Amino acid sequence: MRTIKPLIAIAILIIGSISCKKDTKNVEPVISTFYFIRHAEKDRTDPDNPDPELNQNGLDRAIRWAEVFDAIPMDAIYSTNYERTSMTAAPTSVKQNVDVQYYDPKSVDVEEFKLVNEGKNVLVVGHSNTIPDFVNKMIGFDKYGQMDDDDNSSLFIVRIIDGVPTDFRLKMD
Repeated sequence: MRTIKPLIAIAILIIGSISCKKDTKNVEPVISTFYFIRHAEKDRTDPDNPDPELNQNGLDRAIRWAEVFDAIPMDAIYSTNYERTSMTAAPTSVKQNVDVQYYDPKSVDVEEFKLVNEGKNVLVVGHSNTIPDFVNKMIGFDKYGQMDDDDNSSLFIVRIIDGVPTDFRLKMD
């Protein structure tokens, strides 16, 4: 009898702990969606200018990007600290009332970036070499190479669901 009571107590604890576990079937997944674009067409009239603004086609494209993202409520918008990237992000920023945050693609901690933006819709504006590299780091392997210099219309979408990334690339022209 003395050995039965402790065994019953242990059985009750085990059964209780099993029944108290979370029901993972009804837990909503954590979904983070990242939209990566290169800056729109830049003014190339001064080849010595390292930080040109957008040309008229680029301004038009930046407005079109804002229209593309109009149906997606952005929680964060990131841009490198250049005129052409800032100007590309600006129409979406204004339209959605989300301030642009500046990032340095050389020093961004991708795991921290994912964590800070977990469960959010995020727009990232960069360059022909930095955007594919950033996307590759987000998905965990080298899939995309540097973009062509005349490619201002690619949209990379990375969706992370419960830590598992998926990706695809669209051409918006």
